[in-house]
Amino acid sequence: MTARMDKRFADLKAEGRPALVTYFMGGDPDYETSLGIMKALPEAGADIIELGMPFSDPMADGPAIQMAGQRALKGGQTLKKTLQLAADFRKTDSDTPIVMMGYYNPIYIYGVEKFLDDAIAAGIDGLIVVDLPPEMDDELCIPAIRKGINFIRLATPTTDDKRLPAVLKNTSGFVYYVSMNGITGSALPDPSLVSGAVKRIKDHTDLPICVGFGVKTAEHAKLIGGAADGVVVGTAIVNQIATSLTKDGKATSDTVQAVATLVRGLSTGTRSARLVAAE
Repeated sequence: MTARMDKRFADLKAEGRPALVTYFMGGDPDYETSLGIMKALPEAGADIIELGMPFSDPMADGPAIQMAGQRALKGGQTLKKTLQLAADFRKTDSDTPIVMMGYYNPIYIYGVEKFLDDAIAAGIDGLIVVDLPPEMDDELCIPAIRKGINFIRLATPTTDDKRLPAVLKNTSGFVYYVSMNGITGSALPDPSLVSGAVKRIKDHTDLPICVGFGVKTAEHAKLIGGAADGVVVGTAIVNQIATSLTKDGKATSDTVQAVATLVRGLSTGTRSARLVAAE
């Protein structure tokens, strides 16, 4: 599983551009629409997919992603169905890396060993579990790495040089740099501060650094992509889904296309990022 992620970053490095990493909530607003969105992402220019695992108490997420989780849960989405979503996607796409992102509680209830085995069977390449610090690596991180699944860690502006080695110790795939403190969907950070932070993290690791929080437009993607190995977009995509729905939260004929259009635009930003940085 780690091979797919490594190959993707190696290919992008050869192209001289950052990755576009796109997040959406599994099952939002329903299973079929969600699968349609997932299938549309690579075609629209997404390089890596972050697949959200809906959870009833998402403390690190902003209102948009919380609402997406609620819509998914209301539509009957479960962790098992989110794994099935990945498996269905893999029937037509064997190249795009998939990272499942969420909280530990649903995985713990599902059973760690069973979850990891089912994740491998579904074609999952990595995990981001936001409420498991390095001190709890034995819970999920170490077992995941042993089975060949990347465990991707978050670093933030408050992760100082003393803390960074602990955060990076068992991290693989890439490092997700959360470019500001607070919840998801906040304002765009200062690109020069991002650049400095990425350089600081790179002093400690050879892993690619992907930067998220606040990226909403092609211009944002271009600015952040000039400093990072990848640009993560989540809230903007989730908002695009939300605005396409009916008043009672049901999908419309525009839902999948609305996401594809947004991602296509963001992709033009990341594809021109390095060209700008090199000028």
